[in-house]
Amino acid sequence: MPATDYIASIGLEVHVQLKTESKMFCACPVRFGAAPNTLVCPVCLGLPGALPKLNAGAIERTLVVGALLGCGTPEVVKWDRKNYFYPDMPKNYQISQFDLPLCLGGAVPLYELAYPKDAQKEIANPGKSVRLTRIHLEEDVAKSTHHAAYTTIDFNRAGTPLMEIVSEPDIESPEEAVAYLNSLRQILVYSGVSDADMEKGQMRCDVNISVRPRDQEELGTKIELKNLNSVSAVRRAIHHEIGRQIAEVEAARPIQQATWRWNDEVGQTELMRLKEDAHDYRYFPDPDLLPVRTAPFLDRIRGQLPELPHDKVARFEESYRITHYDASVLASDRALADYYEAAAAGSSAPKKIANWVINNLLAELKARALSIGECPVAPDALASLVDLVESGTVSNNQGKEVFAHLFEHPDESPADIAKAKGFEPADSGEIDAIIDEVVAANPGPVDDVRGGNDKAANFLVGQVMKRSRGKANPKQVTETILAKIRG
Repeated sequence: MPATDYIASIGLEVHVQLKTESKMFCACPVRFGAAPNTLVCPVCLGLPGALPKLNAGAIERTLVVGALLGCGTPEVVKWDRKNYFYPDMPKNYQISQFDLPLCLGGAVPLYELAYPKDAQKEIANPGKSVRLTRIHLEEDVAKSTHHAAYTTIDFNRAGTPLMEIVSEPDIESPEEAVAYLNSLRQILVYSGVSDADMEKGQMRCDVNISVRPRDQEELGTKIELKNLNSVSAVRRAIHHEIGRQIAEVEAARPIQQATWRWNDEVGQTELMRLKEDAHDYRYFPDPDLLPVRTAPFLDRIRGQLPELPHDKVARFEESYRITHYDASVLASDRALADYYEAAAAGSSAPKKIANWVINNLLAELKARALSIGECPVAPDALASLVDLVESGTVSNNQGKEVFAHLFEHPDESPADIAKAKGFEPADSGEIDAIIDEVVAANPGPVDDVRGGNDKAANFLVGQVMKRSRGKANPKQVTETILAKIRG
């Protein structure tokens, strides 16, 4: 059968390091980039007799995410020991949650701009949300670095609060998996609970994939993929694994539940081990940690919930009268959304400000490899520049020159820059005389405009701009020309 006769069912397990000052069960600081094995204590090193103590801030941050994603929360939750041996976990167990996690259910909406750019024009399931199974809180393990003949372990990461977000197998394609990860990361950053930077290991992902013929209701045998270090690697790995599993089914070879690793250098998956089930980990309640009632935590977070990206998009459309696309771009990043709102506050041209932010500001930031947080142009300075253009004080092209200068000299005001460059509006009587001359000298385009072809006025506007040496306002010139020709 061709590949289109098969259905892929994909679920993701996303591990997210929470942005807390200290670790999950001890007071050691959480800090990226410190010298190896310097942020440690007997608790996170798993030394005998060391006792854990819960981090209340980590619990609150997890519940914030659960509330934003529509999850339910049990009245009482508890922590469990997940038993297995690995060198990065000297206790030989990980403190996690099994049957009473902090969050149950919920869903992640797939935002349009979260899909890969080459897939945004043909989204198979627009408006889709991916259901969640659970979100639980646990401790991270140490970081192992494998060298040619040996492995080094850095315990600075051990014990960092780690939130695991488990989805249902609702994802049907690699492109939906990308949208899920990008949408989820956007919400995590919006809420402030994590920076979710995959390059720093703050967000990591395991993928569960199965395939089945379209006429089969039962899910196929699940394969788990590990060693996925970027969103693009997730997309490549899923594409490859779907093809591999279909080939196995076509060849009548049974697929055995197992864990595979993704080798990005050669572009293929490789068998790691047969998959463990829950009973293999011998979960049991951690005897050193009491169960926790969640009501007091839920009461505290109710005032901490931020506006979600899709809610912000709807508000931008209504409040600032901008397009859905523009609102989606501006709301895609919380810092960018905050910048736009600061610039648009009190402005009579919020749509124009949106255009300048999206088309000019973002392009300049990208060219200089700067984030919006590093932007030298203050929001009020950009608003002042847009006001100059809209009032006719400077033309759009002159405004771009002012913007380029402002980027290099952010302490100067747009008005002063325009004045220094000689961008003062021409006398209205002078411009009116030039328009009369141009109209009289070009009967052909004038007749075209009289015949209903407004685009023919563009030539006349260009002539006026040339004669006025760019001092005239194109918008006002266009309106005046059309009015004169039509009488």
